[in-house]
Amino acid sequence: MLTGALLVGGGAGVGGAAIYDAASGDPAGNGGGSSAPLQVADNGNPPAASGSVESVASKVLPSVVALEVSGGGASGSGSGVVLDTDGTILTNDHVVTLGGQIDSKQAEITASFSDGTRARASVVGTDPLTDTALVKVEGVDNLTPVTVGKSSNLDVGEQVVAIGSPFGLDATVTSGIVSALDRPVEVARDQQGNVTAYPAIQTDAAINPGNSGGPLVNMDGQLVGINASIRSTSSGAESESGSIGLGFAIPIDEVLPIIEQLRSGDTPTHARLGIQISDAQGQAGSSDTTLTGAKIEELEKGSAAAAAGLETGDVITAVDDHRIDDTQSLIAIVRAYRPGDTVKVTYLRGGKEDSTELKLGSD
Repeated sequence: MLTGALLVGGGAGVGGAAIYDAASGDPAGNGGGSSAPLQVADNGNPPAASGSVESVASKVLPSVVALEVSGGGASGSGSGVVLDTDGTILTNDHVVTLGGQIDSKQAEITASFSDGTRARASVVGTDPLTDTALVKVEGVDNLTPVTVGKSSNLDVGEQVVAIGSPFGLDATVTSGIVSALDRPVEVARDQQGNVTAYPAIQTDAAINPGNSGGPLVNMDGQLVGINASIRSTSSGAESESGSIGLGFAIPIDEVLPIIEQLRSGDTPTHARLGIQISDAQGQAGSSDTTLTGAKIEELEKGSAAAAAGLETGDVITAVDDHRIDDTQSLIAIVRAYRPGDTVKVTYLRGGKEDSTELKLGSD
């Protein structure tokens, strides 16, 4: 369908030119005017300026791969980025599981590199809670690993570049800015109610279906995020929209420990408070309907929250300097921490604000 659309566009352009010539009284395009050839400006092809989108693309494109995935009668595509010369490639869990349609062990994966090389890939490990996965290719030489940067150094308004294979169009480069940071984004929920959410980098760089798993890089060509989701204006289970300038990437700082655990063959671990929560919506004994936060519905015995003195009915409104508006934002922020990290939790009890420090537990 996409190829057909491109061909129709080309045909329409040719047809339009023929009509114009006929209307101008010069169907052959040879008479009625000067025969002097058009002047062509040739400024050469100078090297890309340092810090330009062109230079970033030149640096990062060799590290980006297109991934074709099939299994269980389903198929799909996504993107990935080379992490090391051993052939380890970072992508999304939802790429290698086709959005949860198959077990990652069923996935048959083909990786296509920017130089045209194609190779089979196998899944090293996945972490559904952070939507992260590693795959590995064998027998491919001269790989170019991406340089890993720090997402914590990003600022709103900073220019970034996204690279991947939207709609199967390999090695597509788009650019934009960081339009927001720490945006709570929920992308999945499993049968046990566990939520895949993260404090996303929001960008207006065009991100479309197929970009998932590809890199978001800064203007030094350093990996700062994994493109993972887009905001859609479409409705219905079968519809799929394109970019509307709201794309989201998983910050690399938050998932780098998970990546290292997967590379080592370990089971990924995640920070947890040990509570069941709901949206506050003016609860906790307050008549203020503007109250927002995450209300504790249940406390696990011996959990980090219980040990810190939190109680059922408390409304968590902040973790460190991160404001908590609802359950999604609390889950996303806790995902950004590691087991054993100490955080300050601000909460409301009986309409009065208080705070406590706690050491996050582990799953």
